[in-house]
Amino acid sequence: MILQQLAQSRWGRLLAVLVVCGSSFFIHGDAPAVSLMESRNFVAAREMVAGGSWLIPTMNGELRLAKPPLPTWAVAAVQLFTGPTADLGLLRLPAALAATLLVLFFWGLVRELTRHQPAEGAAPGRTAWLAALVLASSLLVITTGREGQWDIFANSLLIGGVWLLVRGWQRVGAGTGSLFGAGVLVGLAMLSKGPVPLYGILVPFLGAYLLGQPRHRQVVRQHTAATMLAVLVALVVGLSWPVYVWAHVAPVARAVARTEVSSWADRHVQPFWYYWSFFAFTGLWALVALASLVTTYARPRLRAFIPYGVALAWVLGGLVLLSVVPEKKERYMLPLMPPLALLIAGLLRYWESRPVREWSRTDGWLLKSWGGLLAAVCAALPVALGWVSLSGFEVGTFRFMLVSLVFGGVAGGLIVHVVRGVRPVRLVGATLLVTGAVTGLLMPVYPVWEARKATASLPRMESVGGKSAYAGVSRWYSLDTMHVKQVWAAGRAVPIWHPTDSSLAALPGRVVVVAGSSIQKKLPAGWERRVRISQPDSFYLGRDEKSGYWLICRLDPI
Repeated sequence: MILQQLAQSRWGRLLAVLVVCGSSFFIHGDAPAVSLMESRNFVAAREMVAGGSWLIPTMNGELRLAKPPLPTWAVAAVQLFTGPTADLGLLRLPAALAATLLVLFFWGLVRELTRHQPAEGAAPGRTAWLAALVLASSLLVITTGREGQWDIFANSLLIGGVWLLVRGWQRVGAGTGSLFGAGVLVGLAMLSKGPVPLYGILVPFLGAYLLGQPRHRQVVRQHTAATMLAVLVALVVGLSWPVYVWAHVAPVARAVARTEVSSWADRHVQPFWYYWSFFAFTGLWALVALASLVTTYARPRLRAFIPYGVALAWVLGGLVLLSVVPEKKERYMLPLMPPLALLIAGLLRYWESRPVREWSRTDGWLLKSWGGLLAAVCAALPVALGWVSLSGFEVGTFRFMLVSLVFGGVAGGLIVHVVRGVRPVRLVGATLLVTGAVTGLLMPVYPVWEARKATASLPRMESVGGKSAYAGVSRWYSLDTMHVKQVWAAGRAVPIWHPTDSSLAALPGRVVVVAGSSIQKKLPAGWERRVRISQPDSFYLGRDEKSGYWLICRLDPI
């Protein structure tokens, strides 16, 4: 009874959403290890805080103009507050907050889209609340929201802009203020990833919202002036940084723009159908997502709860637009998750609002299959954990027993529930519980899994670079192109250097140099007269010897 009352109150619903966001995005934020994209963002933020330019960022001492700077500013702000840090849990906080904002913005958007649906009066706001919970617990949103790079910022701010657009168009008296705010958020989304979020979210949403929707077009026409203001504000905010960069470093900006545009066609190229399994990236909601896409089944059931035509056109339009671009990555499917969450919420509302006797055979089969799949996943997780036998999680350890107890208990409960008669509300609760248990109990397994084949005591950049012989030297150089992950591990910029006899002669003090092969051979002839090699050492690029190693030493002027 208490839980039911909480689910019907505004504050109870907000608390539930924040709890799910907390478990999805914040718990064990330091797992897994830093990724390539994160390394780029974190290195650029570190150099901002170390005295570099905030408007023309650098990465390892070279201009970093390939991505807009807003996500980097967010990480740099954390470092200003906490001081220089390599704590991934802290550095990923801005991304986790952006993911939480994504869920809250989407919640507001769905409230606007469903406000006038025929079934909304029976349980006001419940569809939007369920949609927010689904989005917060979707697999791709969780993985992207736990990684400190650009996509989660761009998608979050753009969804916020779409929410304020719809609010300004549909609510009496909210027009100018909401549309102005929409322009600001859309502009900030452009400052997060350029025109990409406009292409992936705004264009398909506007197409779905306006095409074939004469009532929507009429409402938008009534707010033409305020809408044009929103467009102007978005352009002013979104183009402010590119214009500044163009005014100061135009030649480099042109070269970067050409590279980025060409990369859409020749990097990470995948076939048109690469995103065919997009619904599976909702995670434990995948079966419900797939069912909601079958129009003959879903349309008559969902249209009373959500604007089904708009939601379906939004997700399919986004899918087509993303598919025609040759460059494809799994995280690029993030714009498809909000409309999928809306469709899933509509189907959940249908199931929970109908007595069991009114379900069709297909409804019963889908719910039982969903419950059975959840039970199978819960039963398989402890078995898989025992099979891989990772350090600290072996059979018989406290962690293994806890995982077995939680997931085994949920699996048993689900089996009993399916046999006695499924209830959608309980399946929703079980899905959220399993998702939270995975992040809370199994996320610490990830670093152990990554290090399962690591060679013990293998020297790596973070350990070698901290030795006293190197730590006191302010200037570091690389004689080869150094991977950005190693730059991040070094804790400082390591720009590439092509030494000459005159540059060696002009060295004002000690420097540290690293190289992928013999350092002596990369120094100019006669280097023995200028410098002395001290503290020669090496570090490995990965966790095992097969990853290869680099050399490191200190050059002391003679």
